Amino acid sequence: MNCKISRNAAKMLLAELEKEENKDLKLRVYITHSHGDHAHYGMSLDTPTDKDEVVSTDKNIDVILQKDEPLLDGVRIDYFYTPEEGFAVTNPSKGNHGDH
Repeated sequence: MNCKISRNAAKMLLAELEKEENKDLKLRVYITHSHGDHAHYGMSLDTPTDKDEVVSTDKNIDVILQKDEPLLDGVRIDYFYTPEEGFAVTNPSKGNHGDH
């Protein structure tokens, strides 16, 4: 499994992960709901279980992904400042380029 994180997203995520209260947590990407051939994603700080795989990224952020969920393989985390500030999680490898 793999996960990509943009530079802007990494900057925002590292600021949160470096807080003292989050020192033992990792970023989890999960599916909020799926339909057809794509999914909608969410994020939280969590600890991995035996049902998860921890994926290292090139931004030195470990991401928790559920092992048996193919729509999580290849997710991309971005952070945008416009038109609305916030995170966007998509999976271009599965044809999901954003909400509709």
